[in-house]
Amino acid sequence: MDGGPQFDVLLRGGRVICPASGIDGVMDIAVQNARIAAVQPSILPTSARQVVDVSGQIVLPGLIDSHGHVYQYVTGRFGMNPDMVGVQSGVTTLVDQGGPSCMTLPGFRHFIAETAQSRVLAFLSAYLVGGLEGHYYPNLYSPDCVDIDATVKAAVANRDLVRGIKAHAEPGGYSRWGMDALKMAKEASRELKLPVYVHLGTLWPEKKGVSVDAAKIVDQVVPMLDPGDVLAHPFTRYPSGFVGPDGKVHPLVFEAIARGVHIDVGRGSHFSFKNARQVIDAGVLPFTVGADCHGYNIKLRTAGKGYQGTFTEEVDQAVAEEKTSPFAAPYGLHHAMNELMALGVKLPDVIRMTTCNAATIMGMSDQIGSLKVGMPADISVMRLLEGKWTLEDGDGVQVKTKRMLQPEFVVRGSKMHDADSPLLPELEKAA
Repeated sequence: MDGGPQFDVLLRGGRVICPASGIDGVMDIAVQNARIAAVQPSILPTSARQVVDVSGQIVLPGLIDSHGHVYQYVTGRFGMNPDMVGVQSGVTTLVDQGGPSCMTLPGFRHFIAETAQSRVLAFLSAYLVGGLEGHYYPNLYSPDCVDIDATVKAAVANRDLVRGIKAHAEPGGYSRWGMDALKMAKEASRELKLPVYVHLGTLWPEKKGVSVDAAKIVDQVVPMLDPGDVLAHPFTRYPSGFVGPDGKVHPLVFEAIARGVHIDVGRGSHFSFKNARQVIDAGVLPFTVGADCHGYNIKLRTAGKGYQGTFTEEVDQAVAEEKTSPFAAPYGLHHAMNELMALGVKLPDVIRMTTCNAATIMGMSDQIGSLKVGMPADISVMRLLEGKWTLEDGDGVQVKTKRMLQPEFVVRGSKMHDADSPLLPELEKAA
């Protein structure tokens, strides 16, 4: 009779929070054959080959970043290394929003999804060029550069990777093409029966000589959406977000939510504390919390040099001279979570947004976002630190906070990955 250990990994004594299974308490979690094997108040240490004491830490379903840009090199300065913002930052699953297109999806699969230690998914760009240089050249994103049939064909052939379609609804594009490009993206998403993820807030400058009423963009976008579709950047400080010039939330936002449209933070570089407070105070909570990390808003200081593959030599000096606040840049999904908590959103709600809610948007609730027995072993472990910090948004608005989440490590399958990304600030030193 085999008297050897029953489990591969045992996490002991952590506060387990799993909204999908209704757990919030001190539990042990055992992993066997890359799946959750047991979640119990106490599991014998001798039953596992590797035992990790996580007492005083928070154990969660693997965090899901619903808005990333990780098509490294192919999207130029825009694409980050997937594991830097993934497992090394305490995140097990990343969703690249619009990096690959029908033309570049094979490269995304081969060079990114199949090589990363993190799970990498995608919302396929509606545009033939995908997210080259972060959509820096607006003329590449006209309706003439959308191929509905090719996009549908690519998504069907890659159902395991493609979880939706990415499109934009913002003043610059609207001044050039109206809603035509979004309509085509929506046509593709309906044919695929997948959600469309819609960028709100300024992306391109308006066409010369054309002035756009940003509120009218939301007027036209919301009626086009179906249950399960996603509106991104609700807290943007730019026009065409949720908050109008009068400081009130656009009334169609409430109609969209009532019809089953989801809201994703899409934190990015244009997050506004002021607008976030107005939206949350109006009763609108985001459904998911994408960090929107990309090469234009992540600036690493590495001996005075920019992150290779993200910045060109011309901007290295500018990077080196950036202020050294641990909260402006670098940052990641943990930072977007901390900002929500600073705004009064409860920890279990923030965890729900970054676990089971994100899995719902991807149509993958049976595979990720939960610590139920039998699920693949995706686990994030974090510390909840107590102290005093000051958070700052892109407008320089500051908010004080006394609690901050700090990633420690993740378990993917039966393998552990330390949260040692250079994107993670030293919060205890900054307190």
